[in-house]
Amino acid sequence: MAVIEQDLVGLQSVVAPAPLLAISSTAANRLQAMMSEKQLVGYGLRVFVSGGGCSGLQYGMTFDDEQREGDTSWEAYGLKMMVDPISATYLTGASIDYQQDNMLAGAFKIDNPNAVSSCGCGHSFRGKTDQEAADNEGYDGGYAGGGCGHCGHG
Repeated sequence: MAVIEQDLVGLQSVVAPAPLLAISSTAANRLQAMMSEKQLVGYGLRVFVSGGGCSGLQYGMTFDDEQREGDTSWEAYGLKMMVDPISATYLTGASIDYQQDNMLAGAFKIDNPNAVSSCGCGHSFRGKTDQEAADNEGYDGGYAGGGCGHCGHG
């Protein structure tokens, strides 16, 4: 009987960290097609969160060719992705998909486990940290001003 010895010291399993947010291959392919149509060579997708919308925060996506200090960046399905540090707190664990509604229109959809409530159209949301702050301040849940420009709620 042969005995095989192997030096396991120094062999470590290297597991790549999960990306900050996931994107479906359908969404990545659609975004790459859009960049190609606009001749945006060397660009990636910047996903961000900003104040506004009827739920308090809204999602944003733009094509960007500049990585900024503090950005988290990675590649998914050949698409460069970038998220700034503040938006990362709201987007960690979220996913982006593209849904073709009919032959003429489609839409990007963000599924976010950090949202405690969302607008009817899904373009604005309230994050867990916003809800905790509102609860601590006795906030009644409504945001003053600004309605949702996507679905008309607010």
